Amino acid sequence: MDAALMCRGGRIRTIDQARPGFKEKLAEPSFRCGGFVLGKRMPNHTSLPIEALLPELHAALSSGTRCILEAAPGAGKTTRVPLALLGADWLAGNGILMLEPRRMAARNAARYMAALLGEKVGQTVGYRVRLESRVSAATRITVVTEGVLTRLLQDDPELRGIGCLIFDEFHERSLNADLGLALALDCQQGLRDDLRLLVMSATLDAGPLLRLLERDAAEPVPVLRSEGRVWPVETRYSPPPRPDMPVETWVADVVRRALREEPGSLLVFLPGAGEIRKVEALLHDVRSGTVSVCPLYGDLPAAEQDAAIAPVREPQRKIVLATSIAETSLTIEGVRVVIDSGLARTVRFDAGTGMSRLVTERVSLASADQRRGRAGRTEAGVCYRLWHQGEEIAMSAHARPEILDADMAPLCLELAVWGVGQPSSLCWLDEPPKEAVAQALPLLRDLEAVDAAGRMTARGRAMARLPLHPRLAHMVLSAGALGLESPACLLAAMAGERDPLRSRDADIRPRLALLERGGAGARIRESARQIARQASLAAASLPKTAPGFTVDEAEQAGVLLALAYPDRLAQKRGKGSFRMVSGRGGFLEPDDPLAEEEVLAIGAVNGGSGNARIWQAAPLSLETVTALFQSRFRETEEVVWDPREEAVQARRRVGLGAFVVEERPLGGKGLAERTARAVLEGIRSLGLGCLPWTEELEQWRLRVRLVRDADPDGGWPDVSDEALLRELDEWLEPFVQGISRRSQFSRIDLASALHALLPWNRQRALEDAAPTHMGVPSGSSVRLRYECTAEGVVPVLAVKLQELFGMQASPSVAGGRVPVLVHLLSPAGRPLQITRDLKGFWKNGYQAVRAEMRGRYPKHPWPEDPSAAMPTRLTNRRLQKRS
Repeated sequence: MDAALMCRGGRIRTIDQARPGFKEKLAEPSFRCGGFVLGKRMPNHTSLPIEALLPELHAALSSGTRCILEAAPGAGKTTRVPLALLGADWLAGNGILMLEPRRMAARNAARYMAALLGEKVGQTVGYRVRLESRVSAATRITVVTEGVLTRLLQDDPELRGIGCLIFDEFHERSLNADLGLALALDCQQGLRDDLRLLVMSATLDAGPLLRLLERDAAEPVPVLRSEGRVWPVETRYSPPPRPDMPVETWVADVVRRALREEPGSLLVFLPGAGEIRKVEALLHDVRSGTVSVCPLYGDLPAAEQDAAIAPVREPQRKIVLATSIAETSLTIEGVRVVIDSGLARTVRFDAGTGMSRLVTERVSLASADQRRGRAGRTEAGVCYRLWHQGEEIAMSAHARPEILDADMAPLCLELAVWGVGQPSSLCWLDEPPKEAVAQALPLLRDLEAVDAAGRMTARGRAMARLPLHPRLAHMVLSAGALGLESPACLLAAMAGERDPLRSRDADIRPRLALLERGGAGARIRESARQIARQASLAAASLPKTAPGFTVDEAEQAGVLLALAYPDRLAQKRGKGSFRMVSGRGGFLEPDDPLAEEEVLAIGAVNGGSGNARIWQAAPLSLETVTALFQSRFRETEEVVWDPREEAVQARRRVGLGAFVVEERPLGGKGLAERTARAVLEGIRSLGLGCLPWTEELEQWRLRVRLVRDADPDGGWPDVSDEALLRELDEWLEPFVQGISRRSQFSRIDLASALHALLPWNRQRALEDAAPTHMGVPSGSSVRLRYECTAEGVVPVLAVKLQELFGMQASPSVAGGRVPVLVHLLSPAGRPLQITRDLKGFWKNGYQAVRAEMRGRYPKHPWPEDPSAAMPTRLTNRRLQKRS
């Protein structure tokens, strides 16, 4: 038997070492279901590796309620396991729900299982996916997608009539799969201790999952493994010849090469639909009577998806251009060549901006192995990897779970329906990030889905019944009171589909008009009709409300977008520049038709750093915004530093967040103190460089720093940039009274503010420890300059060499603790030598300087013994006259 049994801690156990009763279960007579005999071949089909593992699986679920099944791609777990379990005694006539992460995989798994039973889909085996259902009263096995599973659990937390819940391809770690498992575990713990949970995967690291399932289990959870049967696949690394080569161009070149080098059909992995369309266009020259090019991605109509995976007969060949949708659960007949771009497109939610963005990134090693395995499903194959083999060292082992990077609003809405206020109340493989949850909950309150305490409202429950993001669900339900049901459903359907106009202009109104006329987007209109039917059922539980006002036709799209995205209402700041309710900036190209609008309701934006690129929007009037959101307007007083104006703005505002509908100047008691604090905030944002520094004040700071470094315990103040900014309120606030803008900063008495940091006795001590001037043997008082270096503050004395004749000891400051760096100058004031050791210079360096300089400056003294010579500022002639 080519299978192994693994239990707690990852230790391999033999059957004799398994838990009590397990071996006896294996000895029980096989059961039958529709001609299928457990552990044996089914008539008229090829035996698959998973079948050798079915007796252990049956025994594991007979004596326990949780199990993990690891099976390599091609083992047959998706279609053989549900059929094998259907006649189990413990199922007691109940049904099986199997979760598939993708609609196409769900439909095809159901069709294939039905075909094995000689039936049509909807009899013993059916499926339920978003906006499509093929089930009947006779259905025992239902393949569902993730949103459907969540809905079934919410409608009936006990899952009555279901005996086993299977999570297939769990390694993909989608958000809804993690949510479904958390809800299923909660159901099993509190309501259905007889419900079986089977988690199946191909490349998942089973350790964390095993720990989760055993967290509250009464007994060890078995992990069954089937190595599967995969034909050998040769891997060929073929990186692009230059880094700047577009991936689509190189993929098309490798496709042509593979067509020449290898027989059979090709499966090409690309990050998204855009790249697929580009490669499809580049391959126009390879199409022929025997070679066809078929795209395959999630947004394609079902008929086109079916055509892409349908088998072809020789000499026909197919080039399937696919996203990661083809990594698992699908076998495309005839494919023996895989070309992997190594890229995938995923959605990342940025909690800092509250927006999601599409990111193209390198796939994980597990995903790359899944893709490679597609070439060996039916015969020996070849995989072209479009990267250097050495790059795999930097690739992550597994894909990052979606729950760590996703928008938490849909999940938090589902948890509220479940009766859970915080995700931590449930058991998770990876707990939802607290920052993203903290951002989702206020949004749900704004959408009236939950109340102030986080409890589900009637509207929130109706929203959860729609297969839409909470934003779109709120829009569709609110549209009824405004008589805008039809355009609202079209907008909701359009959100998940390709742009029907494929235009760079942001105005969404022409897109809606096109769909309403029926000129394009048949699939979007059909989805809209489905949404409308479900919205009608969901809205039936809500009280009827009369229209609050009449919406002008030109503003209908804007009103709908504002209902879905109230935090993205935006006001114009300049041509093509806008500020949203959230305070975030957005921009349009200057030639966009909406660039001059005063108010925009924004739908689609990117979520990168800085200004967001606005992709879809519609205009609104300020009066309409007021009519929609007046109950949520707040009056605020603010005295803030405006970074654009570089001035304090004192104003009373009425509006929604950063969206202002009314503003007037603020006056009254206490304004001076608030203005001073705002100025200090402005200085913090601008940095200390904005203050009226002079050379003298800069030197003062360096002197204080020097003595502080030399005497750390002496109580000298910290005058570094960091410390001064941190304590700005304490030392500078009294000196900014009457100041309100940067142009007035020159009036700040910065010298008095800084000197006030030192008591009078410390000011005297500073003059002694770090003087501004130093006397030299010639009688001159020479200025000391303090310089900041990597070693700290260094005092520098730049003086003519002749003025130091006779001086043996090197000068110092800070009570002799800090030596002075002496710059010895020529009579013309140019540096001759830099030293901290005068005595050593007179002894070892002076003679060379004398030999070079005596001829250049003959009018100045260059005695042979400088240590005994008279220091002077004078020339030889003036010295003679004086003598």
